[in-house]
Amino acid sequence: MYGTIARITPKPGMEGAIIQARDDWQRERRSGVRGVVGGYVYRLDKGGMMLVAVFESKETYRANAEDPAQDQWYRKFRALLASDPSGTTARSARLRKRVKGGVKGRRWPRH
Repeated sequence: MYGTIARITPKPGMEGAIIQARDDWQRERRSGVRGVVGGYVYRLDKGGMMLVAVFESKETYRANAEDPAQDQWYRKFRALLASDPSGTTARSARLRKRVKGGVKGRRWPRH
């Protein structure tokens, strides 16, 4: 899986509009976007919000990012924010799971 994890700062009074924009994307775009797994918006305990967008692969993520309809949606979404999102794109990592007789799954890469 591949996606975006970003901290977002809504303009004052726009938290509800942020959530509505995510709901609109789910209703209007999701069915036509190949490889989408999900999208989530979190209210942070200490203020601000986090946005998570998950796709099956980097290729499906990039295809959505390059879609003019996605750019149009993002421009409307960005207008609700006080500043550009601060985040990164990333691929998922599976945690190791201990099972009887060994370890299941991939190990974390060592840096």
